[in-house]
Order: sequence, then structure tokens, then C-alpha cells
Amino acid sequence: MNISLDNQRPTTEAMRHAMVASQLRTNAVSDQRVLVAMNTLPREAFVPADVRDIAYRDTALPVAGGRAINLPMVTGRLLTEAYLERKDRVLLIGAAGGYTAAILAQIAAEVVAVEEDAALVALARGALGATPNVTLVDGPLAAGHPGGAPYDVLIVDGAIEHVPDALVHQVRAGGRVVAGLVERGVTRLASGRKTDGGFGLSPFMDSDCVVLPGFATPQGFRF
Repeated sequence: MNISLDNQRPTTEAMRHAMVASQLRTNAVSDQRVLVAMNTLPREAFVPADVRDIAYRDTALPVAGGRAINLPMVTGRLLTEAYLERKDRVLLIGAAGGYTAAILAQIAAEVVAVEEDAALVALARGALGATPNVTLVDGPLAAGHPGGAPYDVLIVDGAIEHVPDALVHQVRAGGRVVAGLVERGVTRLASGRKTDGGFGLSPFMDSDCVVLPGFATPQGFRF
């Protein structure tokens, strides 16, 4: 009896469940709402066609313009550490193909997702469709979307050298911030809050994290 190799390949549903079991639950992604969303959403629908076969691998996925989409674990940890509430208005920086925005749409009240790469914006529009509580903004990542401020949560789904004041100003006092940070060539995941007295982030995990463009630390004047 001949057995088709295609029949031996795991289904995307099986790969999605395996991703949750082996990549998320084992790495302190403990928010059940995040786990349910990532166990439900077809991640392959939010990436370019040429990488759909590896959509559930424990690796960053290369996409348009030299960019990459974060490891599932990284996105899951950032969303877990954001301590999301149902009433939250979330500003997402680095929407890429719309995957993280789609997860957030199942948890928070409103999501404003910013992406500057034209090919990724087109991909996200197609993948998100008419998701009612997601607004996709085509514009510079570092600028955010001040027209929708203030936000309860700022999520940067990638690593940056610093959080620009332009983004900090868009978060309400008491609002939460999670992001990847690049420090001396090492990427870390970090979280913090904006208060009336200031803003700061504290790393909670060293991890591979895709680097977002446009967030280099400003250099001081040199004479």
C-alpha cells in the first residue's frame, strides 16, 4: 500500500497547537486569553505566501523590506506582560502583517496598529479584513498615531534602542508599555509604566527579538 507523503504532514491546526504547547506555555506565556487567541488564529494568513510553510516555527519570519516578524514566544510574552484589560485602547507599533493586532482585537477594546512598510500594510489590510476594533495606520513607526491618543497600553512588537518621546506622550499616565530593547547588540524584552513623574522600562527577559527600523538612540552634538 502506498502512503502519500502529503498525508503524513501535520495540518496547520496541529502545528498551531504544537506552537502553543511547546513555544508559549513553556516560556511563561501565561495569559489564557493570549493562548486562546494564538491557538485559534491562523498565523499563516498574516505572513507572505513564501513563508507560510514555516509560519509556526520557533524563529523570526523574513518578510518585506528586510523586516522580519517576531518569534511567537516573543509576541506572547510581550502581550502577557502588558496585563491587558478588556477596556484598553492599545497602540501597537510594528503591525507587520497584522497578526499581533488580530490577537489584541480578541482581548482589548480598541487597537491602533502602525506600520510603515507598504507591502506589509497591504498584507495586514488583507489579513485583518473588516476587524471592527482595529485601525491600521500607514505611517512612520516612531511617530505612532497621536490623533488617537491617549492610549492605555503601548506595545512595540520588536526591539528598539529607545522609546521616542513622541510615543511616550501618547500613553496616558498610569499606562503600560512593553517593548523589545537593543542594548549593546543584545536584545531584551522589557516592561514599564508611564507615571506623572516619568517613564521607564525594566528588562524581564533576554531574548531574540526582531529589530525595528527608525529607533536609533539620538546622538548628542559633537563640536
